[in-house]
Amino acid sequence: MIDPVTIDIASGHPAIDNYLANSYERVRGMSSRFAAAICGHLIRHQSAIGIGGELVEIGTFEGRFFIAMSLGLASGEKALGIDRFDWPNAGIEGRFLANMSAHGIPPDRYVSWKADSREITTGELQEKLGRRPVRFVHIDSHHSRDCLTNDLELVTPALHRDGIICLDDMLHPGYPMVVTAVFDYFGRHPDMHLLCVIDREDIVAAPKFLICRREARALYEQDLLNAFSRFHFVLNADMESYFALVLTPRPRLAEVE
Repeated sequence: MIDPVTIDIASGHPAIDNYLANSYERVRGMSSRFAAAICGHLIRHQSAIGIGGELVEIGTFEGRFFIAMSLGLASGEKALGIDRFDWPNAGIEGRFLANMSAHGIPPDRYVSWKADSREITTGELQEKLGRRPVRFVHIDSHHSRDCLTNDLELVTPALHRDGIICLDDMLHPGYPMVVTAVFDYFGRHPDMHLLCVIDREDIVAAPKFLICRREARALYEQDLLNAFSRFHFVLNADMESYFALVLTPRPRLAEVE
C-alpha cells in the first residue's frame, strides 16, 4: 500500500498545497490527500478560466476536505458546509469550527449550516447561497441510495452550468449499492456525465466520482491530463457511450504473460 503522505501530488494553489502538505492528515476525516489535491487543482483551474460561484459540501465532518475547498475561494466567494453535527458525538461542531479558524478560514468566508440535507429544499439551499450558482460541490453524507439521490437532486438545480459535483466513497466495498444511485441519476439527467474517477488510496480513503455537464467536460479533461499525466490509467472508465478519465496513485495494467 502507498503511504498517502509520500505521494508527490499538488493542486498548484499555494494555500491549498501548504495545507495539504502540513495539516491535511492532522484534521480528522476520511477523504484522501490524493483526491483533495486533484479537486483543489480543479477549483484553481475554474478560477483561472473565469468560472465563479460558491462551494458546497454536504457532510463536512471535522472539516478536512472543506478546508481545502475553502482555501481555493476567489475574492467575494463563500463556502457552505452542511452537516447534522451529531456523529460521532455532540462535540463535532465545535471541532469543525475550531479547525476552520486554525487553518485560516475566517467566519465571513463560509457558512456552517447544521441541518439534515434530506430536510432541505433546493429553494432553501439557493436562498442560503444568496441565489449565486455553485461551481463545486462535494457530497459526503449518509451512504445510502436514498440520501445520495436526494443530495444529487438537491444540488443539481443550483449548479453552475460549468460546475462540478464530486461524490465520495464511490465503489467502496462497504457501500456497494450506493453507486446505483449515480447511474439512476444519469438516467434522469442525460446531460450529466462522469468526468473522472479518482481512485482510492486505501480502504478508508475511497474513490471519488467527478460529474459535470456533457458540454463542460472539454473545460477540464485535457487540463487534468496535463496536470496529472503520471497518475492516468490509460484505459479510462468505459461508460459504454463515452470514456471518463481515471486518475490513480499507482496507474498500471495487469501483467499477462
